Amino acid sequence: MQANVVVVGSLNMDLVTRTQRLPRPGETVFGQSFTTVHGGKGANQAVAASRLGAAVAMVGCVGSDAYGVQLRDGLLADRIDCQAVRTVPGSASGVALITVAADGQNTIVVVAGANGCLEPDDIQAFDQVLQAAQVLVCQLEVPMHTVGYVLGRGRELNKTVILNPAPVSGPLPGAWYDAIDYLVPNESEAWALSGVVVDGLESAERAARQLIQLGARKVIVTLGAQGALFVSAQRVAHFAAPKVEAVDATAAGDTFVGGFAAALAAGMAEDDAIRFAQVAAALSVTRAGAQPSIPMLHEVQGLATP
Repeated sequence: MQANVVVVGSLNMDLVTRTQRLPRPGETVFGQSFTTVHGGKGANQAVAASRLGAAVAMVGCVGSDAYGVQLRDGLLADRIDCQAVRTVPGSASGVALITVAADGQNTIVVVAGANGCLEPDDIQAFDQVLQAAQVLVCQLEVPMHTVGYVLGRGRELNKTVILNPAPVSGPLPGAWYDAIDYLVPNESEAWALSGVVVDGLESAERAARQLIQLGARKVIVTLGAQGALFVSAQRVAHFAAPKVEAVDATAAGDTFVGGFAAALAAGMAEDDAIRFAQVAAALSVTRAGAQPSIPMLHEVQGLATP
């Protein structure tokens, strides 16, 4: 398969327990349920792009454990090319330990595991996969120097490069901006990158303009129920969010990014691609879980109109 979207990033197994309330330090509480859910921002975005119509290849690392086998098999079940997913001998796969209380509060501990082993050499070994793609997608759950290499290589190959800067705690390396076509942060990420507190449309625009000044070409700030704000040097556009009854926002941002990448790869116009991604993300929040919540193309096509 020749992929038109390549996602370079993380694969995690989410270990989710639900409790009546979160434990205090040193306290033991009884959990009400436990589930394992395929996740990781990279894998989530790859699944979203594939379900939403793209031919997708994943580049990443899993451990030599049962979770690694399950994570790879999950991607294969979604028709994702996994030739560039490397199994790291002697390493555990990445996991996220998630405790969710009845009131929706949660605690999350992420252990990178094999995700921390993804190196530029892994990317170089499958350079032909990048060469065949139209759109490259990255996040920040793998080593920063590897992300920097992918962004630079994407620019050399004249691909459309999307960076979802998550998780992030401060400014990006300045040299990265020239390699990114679309920077797609949420409110807290836009705040961390720009130093501007984002709490609405006006502040989101100020943050995005700050990122444009730093060198970003185009910025899409995802704002949950307030929709998405597109900002470039030439224009600003607000896209209202579809109205839905939200159940679980897990992976909504990843669904937006994957859907946007798939739409661009399909030749959709920029504004239409944003609207398409918004509908996909809106559908995802009506369902529980990360990858289980991501919709299929036929579900979005019936609702997304230019």
